[in-house]
Amino acid sequence: MISSNEPPLFPAGQFTAPGPYDVEKKNEYVRELRSAPTTIRTAVEGLNDEQLNTKYKNWSIRQIVHHLADSHMHAYIRFKWALTEESPLIKSYDETAWSEVVDARTLPIDSSLLLLDGLHMRWAGMVEMLDEESMDCSFYHPESGADVLLSESLPTYVWHTKHHVGQILWIRNQNDWT
Repeated sequence: MISSNEPPLFPAGQFTAPGPYDVEKKNEYVRELRSAPTTIRTAVEGLNDEQLNTKYKNWSIRQIVHHLADSHMHAYIRFKWALTEESPLIKSYDETAWSEVVDARTLPIDSSLLLLDGLHMRWAGMVEMLDEESMDCSFYHPESGADVLLSESLPTYVWHTKHHVGQILWIRNQNDWT
């Protein structure tokens, strides 16, 4: 049974931009990108359909898993655009609207978990091979009105996984779902 505790806004801690980019940090982020699908899978392991439909604020665990797949697909494409075009204008999207589409609300999470396996294998493998000059490539984000360097975007997406896994683990903890 869920307690009366209000879910925290940032269960895994608020994102803080890391210091200056360096290769050692990049290698750490690559390891975390590579392990993200396993981390997500472990967080949802053993949950049944009813539990997957339990909400953390406005999104169910199911919607969170599908959101991670949607978001990280966008991230991978943004990286590819930045590497192949001069500061391309990326397409932003309404994450809440995407989470309300019937697939995100109802489909089993297996498809998104499988997608994350392959996507993160490609994404981590690509980032691992990028040199410092490539990590200085950028895309233009229309919501922030700024160019975003790949070296700045990478830690944001690593945190993104931790943030949403933190939400899932908070729900598990509140309900004593071990």
